[in-house]
Amino acid sequence: MTVVIETRDLGKTYRETVALADVTLSLEKDTIYGLLGRNGAGKSTLMSIITAQNFASTGEVRVFGEDPYENAAVLGRMCFVRESQKYPDDFKPGQAFAAARMFFPNWDQDLADDLVKAFLLPMNRRIKKLSRGQLSAVGVIIGLAARAEITFFDEPYLGLDAVARQIFYDRLLEDYAEHPRTIVLSSHLIDEVANLLEHVIVLDQGRVLIDASADDLRGRAVTVVGDASAVSGFTSGREVLHTESLGRVTSATVLGTIDAAERDRLTAAGLDIAPVSLQQLVVRLTQKEEVR
Repeated sequence: MTVVIETRDLGKTYRETVALADVTLSLEKDTIYGLLGRNGAGKSTLMSIITAQNFASTGEVRVFGEDPYENAAVLGRMCFVRESQKYPDDFKPGQAFAAARMFFPNWDQDLADDLVKAFLLPMNRRIKKLSRGQLSAVGVIIGLAARAEITFFDEPYLGLDAVARQIFYDRLLEDYAEHPRTIVLSSHLIDEVANLLEHVIVLDQGRVLIDASADDLRGRAVTVVGDASAVSGFTSGREVLHTESLGRVTSATVLGTIDAAERDRLTAAGLDIAPVSLQQLVVRLTQKEEVR
């Protein structure tokens, strides 16, 4: 696969605060990435540095093999949509789309028009008068219709209601299937976006905690529930991410896979086995990092 973004030992410090530390990543062409982590983990800082809207304190960034700073040839191939995207106060949505059309060479006006209808976006209302959900729709439409080779969505869809978010997810997959590109989704709604993701990057306190394919992560942990003593016997010698008990019943989430023979033994011992969702895995791993 072709690598389109590389960071090496990337760091960003704001006075005494470390926003990023030793971030080394390679992002490939035509892949949907999830950039996950808690508030303040460094996600927005990383995206803003890659798109040359911020400066790294240490390390380096390469996009399409080049430094992106003041590099119009590189910046014109990327689209960065933020949750708090700013537009001129007197703009209407159509003017924002017209400006985007001039900047992004792959802009698809038919797709933009179709998305306007899908999101029920009022085109005659000034952007400063739009609701939060309508403002989110403007950003989402630009991000999709731009068809930039690399597109970053920094949670601009949080303002959308559940129906509108599902429209976004569906249309993103539909358009990605016909027009593949590298897409980076930063989101707190991990379970909602989990099925979209091909690769997952998790930042925790400015460092890379997870950098793995989504398929690899889906089998990385299991939860076992049942009699406390039986669960304790199962977890002995394993890396336990989380345990909780109620009376004689204990639930334990552990890293590692369970083969068919072991699964049969656990079932015979009266233990229930449940998969761990991507959101649960991220939560448990970040909690484990905090207590180390």
